[in-house]
Amino acid sequence: MSGPGEDGAKREVRGVLVKVLLHRRTDRGMTLEPCTSRCVRRGELHELVVTDQIGAVPGERVDRVGFLGFAELTRAGVVDRGDGCWIGGERVGTVLGFDACHFPNHYNIVVAAEGLPTGGSLGLRPELQVVFTAAPSPVRPPDTAS
Repeated sequence: MSGPGEDGAKREVRGVLVKVLLHRRTDRGMTLEPCTSRCVRRGELHELVVTDQIGAVPGERVDRVGFLGFAELTRAGVVDRGDGCWIGGERVGTVLGFDACHFPNHYNIVVAAEGLPTGGSLGLRPELQVVFTAAPSPVRPPDTAS
């Protein structure tokens, strides 16, 4: 976990959507990891999940989730709680934390959002760009140059 004044500037973490998910649950039972950041490597796949439990804190259970899909990371970096999450140039929400129930296969990157959208309800499709931007998130889509 990082404390006040420990975080400096960082680059965007980027990836592409490789699988779209269409379901939601109200009894998922994920637990937000105590660490509020994760180093992620190029080539890793991670699951993107949204929740409307926007006040959840590390260690808390998250039941209400919408599943967006899996992303393959094309640019390594650090994803932090509070980062903006963008898919296809549209802001999805703010990183709330990480659930490691499937680790080391993949992390669930839990994103706070309005409602419980799914990959289907957002019209997502494979190959859309996924970007995590440093907090606070910009009001414009992130740079799409590689």
